[in-house]
Formats: sequence, structure tokens, C-alpha cells
Amino acid sequence: MPEPMRVAIAYDCLYPVHTGGGERVYRRMAELFVERGNHVTYVTRSDWATDAAPHAPFDIAGVWRGDIYDPGGTRTTSSAVGFAFGLFRHFVRRRHSYDLVVVAALPVLNVFAARFALLGSGTVLAVDWLEVWSWRKWRGYAGAVTGTIAWLLQSAAVHVGRIVTVNSGFTARRLRGYRRRVDPLVLGLVDLASDEPLATTVAPKAPAVLFVGRHIADKRVDAIPAALAHARTTVPHLRAFIAGSGPETDAVRRAAGAAGIANEVHLLGRIDDAELRRRYREASVLVNPSAREGFGLVVAEAAAAATPSVVVAGEDNAAAELVVDGVNGEVAADASPRVLGDAIARVVLAGEPMRRSTLAWFEQARSEHGLARSVDELLARAAALRAGRRRRG
Repeated sequence: MPEPMRVAIAYDCLYPVHTGGGERVYRRMAELFVERGNHVTYVTRSDWATDAAPHAPFDIAGVWRGDIYDPGGTRTTSSAVGFAFGLFRHFVRRRHSYDLVVVAALPVLNVFAARFALLGSGTVLAVDWLEVWSWRKWRGYAGAVTGTIAWLLQSAAVHVGRIVTVNSGFTARRLRGYRRRVDPLVLGLVDLASDEPLATTVAPKAPAVLFVGRHIADKRVDAIPAALAHARTTVPHLRAFIAGSGPETDAVRRAAGAAGIANEVHLLGRIDDAELRRRYREASVLVNPSAREGFGLVVAEAAAAATPSVVVAGEDNAAAELVVDGVNGEVAADASPRVLGDAIARVVLAGEPMRRSTLAWFEQARSEHGLARSVDELLARAAALRAGRRRRG
């Protein structure tokens, strides 16, 4: 039995107070560490009332409070600096309180805050990369000056950490472009999608498209109405249900009106887990036209309900790795109405055979690529580094 460790996870969001793929990953990782007998502290921003901390089987340390996004859904520099300073102060004061620290490299300042605070402490630092962006992507996201600075910081941060973890083979390959000798641990994340006991391979009687996620520019949610209108020329009664909200919600509404199908596009807002699972089961296809995904957990969640997905190929979209054409959906070449709409129609018309193969894909992927195995490997790597340090004395 491995010796229990004192573990910290550092990320500025905590599920379910905040929702998203990264939030789900770190929450579950913390739970798995606890299940293996380790003491875990989740270091985050305290974005809740002082007397209403979320329930969790691990300690929660709030080091900063505030919004991290501007009205357009872009992370702000001020919040990145504020949270990084909070992390630095927390770890400086507890330099010898942790054996292993897992720090999210989003925002990238987190990496430097943890590294400098723990320098010389003997703590094993594991840096987790949800995504690694190109210079062009950074400039497009944050502007020429801020984006270039962020890319330079990222280029330096990839060299930090005795252990490096990533969310996909896609990100691992990109990381090696900056740090060739790195051996990143690719986290198995498919099993974050829970079993769906009511999953059925019978095609829904009422054909429906589902989108799940934040309504921000990178998600390209506003591409769905025009694609739906095109797909309806082949599947006449097809409707779209769009869960989530964000700064692009009004753009989706306008796009539906412009496509002449305002009554066929239903904006659901934020929905609870029970309704989300029902929507997955009742959908004919999940459509995720996102230009940027670090993993694409919604694809796995849909597959757990036997629902195939349509995603869009792109240099920053790791979700495309999860979709096997003709097995659990289709990868569209772009998000144009015709190309995306044709892909949607083909998957809907594939019906029960594709739903069967989608469920089979999920069951196999979950057994082969689970986060529990990844956490065991992470603990083993950390234990080996600590043992080596003790031998050197």
C-alpha cells in the first residue's frame, strides 16, 4: 500500500459551483486522491457566500474572490494576477504542508506562482495542461500584446514541473513541440461521464439536435441554426435544443431568426443534471461546433446515453480525437451551414445502428481510459520522485 500523501490541487474553479470540463476533471481527481487514503486540499477562489462553502470530501482553501471573465467571456488579466498572487501566498505559508501539488496551467501564471512558492521545499510539482495554444490562437483570444505575452509565458511554463499531465494525446503532441523530452501523463477522462442506466439505442421518435456548453465565441454556437436549417431539407422535423448561456446567447437567437427557424431552436439556459441526462437520452445527435476543446467531455457524456456526436475538425479542437466517423458520430470539415448540416443529417439518419456502436465505443473507451488509472500513475510517479530525493539525502 503506497504511503498516503498530502495533496493540493490548485485551480480557480470548483465544480459544481462552476461548471465545465476542467472543473469536472479536478473535482473528480480530488475525490480519487481521497479514496486512496490521501489528504487533499483544493486551492481555489471562494466564489460563494462565506457561510455557504460547497460540500466536499476534501478541504477547500479559498485564496481569492472575484470574476474571472469579462462580458465577452474572455479571462481577464487582472483575475489571473490576483489568483496567482493568492496561490503564491498560500503555498509560501505552507511550504512544507504538501507532498504533491497539482497545479492547473490555466491561467499560466498559476505555474510560476506554485513553482516559486515551493522552490526548495521538496514538494513534487505536477503541472496539468488542459490546453496548449499556438501564438496565433493566443493573439486571437487576448489581443496582440497580451496574447504574445501569454504565449511567451506559456513557452516558459512548459519547462516547469517534474510531472506533466495533459487531457488528451492532442495536447501531449503539442506540448512536445515546446519540450521534446517531456513524458506527459495523458489523463483518462472518458469515465468522467457517468453510466446512464436508461440509455437506449432506439432512435428518438422526434429527431433533435442538442448542444451543451457555455455560449462563447470559441464554441461557435451561433453556427447551429443555419446548419439546422440546411439539415432540415433532409430531416424535415429536426429541432435544436441548446443548453447553457453566455455572451453569445443573443447571437444564437438572431441566427435562428435569420435562418427562418426561430420556433425550432429552443434555448434552455442552464439546466440541472437530471434534465441534462434526459436531454442526452432524447437527442438524436449532440452537435459541438467548437473551434477549441481541451478534451470534449460532452462527447463522452452523450455517448454514455448512446447519442452520437458531430464535431468540427480544427487545430485547437481535441474533441475531434474522440469521434470516429461512422462509429460514434462524424467529424465535419468545417462549421459552414452545408458541411455541418450535412453531417448532422447523416448522423440522425444513421439511427439505431450508430446508437449501438456509439454505446459500444463508450463502454470500451471507459474501460481503457479511466481517470482512476491515471491518478494511480500520478501517485506512483510522485512517490518515485520523493523516494529518489530521500535516497539522495
